[in-house]
Amino acid sequence: MKILVLNPGSTSTKIAVFQGREALFVETIRHEAADLDRFAHVMDQEGYRREMIVAALARHELAVSDMAAVIGRGGLLRPMPGGVYAVGPEMLADLSSCGFGTHASNLGAILAHDLAARAGIPALIADPVVVDELGPLARYSGHPSIQRRSIFHALNHKAVARRVAQELGRAYEELRLIVAHLGGGVSVGAHELGRVVDVNNALDGDGPFSPERSGGLPCGALVSWCFAPGASEKDIRRRITGAGGLLAYLGTANGMEVERRIREGDTLAREVRQAMAYQVAKEIGAMGAVLRGRVDAVILTGGLMHDRGLAALISGQVEFLAPVMVHPGEDEMSALAEAAGRALAGMCETLTYPPRLVDTGGRNPV
Repeated sequence: MKILVLNPGSTSTKIAVFQGREALFVETIRHEAADLDRFAHVMDQEGYRREMIVAALARHELAVSDMAAVIGRGGLLRPMPGGVYAVGPEMLADLSSCGFGTHASNLGAILAHDLAARAGIPALIADPVVVDELGPLARYSGHPSIQRRSIFHALNHKAVARRVAQELGRAYEELRLIVAHLGGGVSVGAHELGRVVDVNNALDGDGPFSPERSGGLPCGALVSWCFAPGASEKDIRRRITGAGGLLAYLGTANGMEVERRIREGDTLAREVRQAMAYQVAKEIGAMGAVLRGRVDAVILTGGLMHDRGLAALISGQVEFLAPVMVHPGEDEMSALAEAAGRALAGMCETLTYPPRLVDTGGRNPV
């Protein structure tokens, strides 16, 4: 049973074919700026990217008709519970209109649907960044005009949590886990019986600082930024997301570069990395309180966890909560393939978009 996986990014389209857990091939198609500049809007790139995907399959002597399903990276949609979703008309309409935001990932489901429809096979998405399973208390910000939002690395959170559950010989839906994803952004979530009941908003700058994001800044100082002479909304947003964190302190967002500086005796680099680990550990501790101290495991994942020193700093502060398990990296392609495999095998329900309000005992309305 072969599964075609599509993950469109701003300057590339990742494509893979999996047979079970084995990747028959994984390829990143790079798009030159001149090619993309021909299109007025990112959504106009559908035909161009589709041709590139079909050509890539042909190079590997494969066709969409050889597949059992096509699964795309979920884009910016309305909030939804985690899971595997069938691509349908309402999802396609929301993505095409960019009503919930514009990003190249919106093309994931559109391309999956287009290719799958021609072959008469299912088109799916799984665990997009807008997965929202927050409990009602987690939505309070401190002012009624602002509600906390759930935007995080849901795909990797859910995938690595399921893998750890398998290692523990239990079902994900039976466990209470804290998952910390450390990449360009940092998200720390409390997973309670299969739902992420609280998590920091990793897109807008909530939570710990990261390689390029400032994290939760002191409000008073942030207000002063906004009203400083010459300040613009674009500049302030750039400081929060894109030019904050390690980049602001050290001039680089590259974790390997920071490691190198520390080895060469750079005391500032050492302290900044320690501070980032400290903030991540504090957020993990907060999620321990959300779970009332009943934690089966703390999971550290994402690209930064290839830095064993950083993983050790965080582990040393939170291992009192539960065993710490480190799963470096973020393999979005295999995570999507695994999700499609579960759906095709009947191991999980294929959900319909838009999500319906569900009765969760008042804990986690969506």
